[in-house]
Amino acid sequence: MEWLKTSLLLAVYKTVPILELSPPLWTAIGWVQRGPTPPTPVLRVLLKWAKSPRSSGVPSLSLGADMGSKVADLLYWKDTRTSGVVFTGLMVSLLCLLHFSIVSVAAHLALLLLCGTISLRVYRKVLQAVHRGDGANPFQAYLDVDLTLTREQTERLSHQITSRVVSAATQLRHFFLVEDLVDSLKLALLFYILTFVGAIFNGLTLLILGVIGLFTIPLLYRQHQAQIDQYVGLVTNQLSHIKAKIRAKIPGTGALASAAAAVSGSKAKAE
Repeated sequence: MEWLKTSLLLAVYKTVPILELSPPLWTAIGWVQRGPTPPTPVLRVLLKWAKSPRSSGVPSLSLGADMGSKVADLLYWKDTRTSGVVFTGLMVSLLCLLHFSIVSVAAHLALLLLCGTISLRVYRKVLQAVHRGDGANPFQAYLDVDLTLTREQTERLSHQITSRVVSAATQLRHFFLVEDLVDSLKLALLFYILTFVGAIFNGLTLLILGVIGLFTIPLLYRQHQAQIDQYVGLVTNQLSHIKAKIRAKIPGTGALASAAAAVSGSKAKAE
């Protein structure tokens, strides 16, 4: 009878949501993870998640997998020239948006691109006029690429988009229509914290910092993986101790925690 009571306390303790935002939305983007803490550091898990395309229940197109692989190569600077060009282009565009309107920046970028392509096309025509070339379009290889989708690919893509839209709508309904009061309160707390972040940074500044982080953190982690894992482990242990102290001070959770520890200890001895 005592064992049954302890098991019920353990089940209740495991279902108490403490500092976790519910279902798949947050676990899908890698913010939180329900269940026991994974043995690998959180940073390594996030980087592995970012490096490999996330699989869903819907069959994904090979184009999406190739795109994910190319993005990983860019973030890990496997081709220094390509990553440098992409990083420089993104940073210049975002810095221009700090001083000019988005319409002006987009128009100037499009005009610059058109000037470059038209210049190359005219240059080939000039070479043809002086009998030093065939005058072929320098972008013919890109023009010959078949961008049409088969019926099967279209159905897969539409099904994938529909499933993601439905999943996002379900999550928004769950939070904003207060299906679970605790989850809605946690989301309100998150947005309340973001109001202070927004008072310090605007969205464009955060985007610039995010781009810098994307192109620097994975590379630094790969170069100093052992040291970073060690420090992340220390921080994780400290956070676990703080979380345990907070749980111990909350009325009713101390007994549940001790019961859970007793049950886990008995299971370990039985094994």
